[in-house]
Amino acid sequence: MTAAALSLIAIDGPSGVGKSTTARRVASRLGWQYLDTGAMYRAAALALHRAGLALEDRTGLERLLAGLDLAQQGMRIFLAGEDVSEAIRSQEVTRRVTPVSADARVREVLVEQQRRIGASGHWVVDGRDIGTVVFPGACCKIFLTASPEARARRRFLELEAKGQAPVLEEVLADQRRRDEADSTRAVAPLRQAADAVALDSSDLSLEQVVDWIVARHLAHP
Repeated sequence: MTAAALSLIAIDGPSGVGKSTTARRVASRLGWQYLDTGAMYRAAALALHRAGLALEDRTGLERLLAGLDLAQQGMRIFLAGEDVSEAIRSQEVTRRVTPVSADARVREVLVEQQRRIGASGHWVVDGRDIGTVVFPGACCKIFLTASPEARARRRFLELEAKGQAPVLEEVLADQRRRDEADSTRAVAPLRQAADAVALDSSDLSLEQVVDWIVARHLAHP
């Protein structure tokens, strides 16, 4: 295993499993940096929305991607120098991000940027194809999962905490739709890397998950 491979922890898994929160905590515990690839795709979706472009407009998409300027500073995401950390969490962006992230050309451009960022330093990265496509040489690969019901309950509580009035059955149905879309998409579908270790977090607290991942990483020879 090369020195470069030792500097990156890949955490993959389905939507709603808590990958981003877990990855941030792991990075903080180890004193590493966290690369928010999901936010990068959301920023790309925001850019398309602001430009009034549809994915079907391939000429317009190519032009936008050629000038796409994304950056991450700490936990903040910047689009052409503008802090869009809050804007990318809007419902409109949430509705658009799944097809945007499944587009082959979008993924090609963003994966290139992600690999450039991850080429130096120590990173914890989460997503759906980090260990299989983006960083197949990552030293530590975790496939974090939980039952659809457990993930839906967590999302339900998050929405309630934000003052919304979610319906659990609707949240669960949306969870299942996203799982189907992620696992069957033509480009970089969600799947566990052959050398990844699965961790079912259905009955674990966030701290227990973080402890497990950190311990596994530190056990590497």
